Amino acid sequence: MQRSLLTLVLITFSLLTAAALWQSGGLMGIPSWHVKSWGGAQVFADLVIALSLFLVWMWRDARASGRNAWPWLIATLALGSIGPLMYLLTRGTKASAA
Repeated sequence: MQRSLLTLVLITFSLLTAAALWQSGGLMGIPSWHVKSWGGAQVFADLVIALSLFLVWMWRDARASGRNAWPWLIATLALGSIGPLMYLLTRGTKASAA
């Protein structure tokens, strides 16, 4: 159930990201929406804080389980929430294989 839900969220969010990239004119168009109002800036700051907390957790979790954290950290910095979602999806397979 968890794996199915994570997969559904990853696919749906990836499609939303693709649509946002297409509509906003590329990667630099997405952040421009966040500087147009204080509400947008708050949402962007919240995203940065949440992803930063996840980066710290992911670093510690990967090291504790013997995984290389760097691909996931880079994916998170480049793709936002897609990186952590992929990490969570692959986390179970690594743990169950050990």
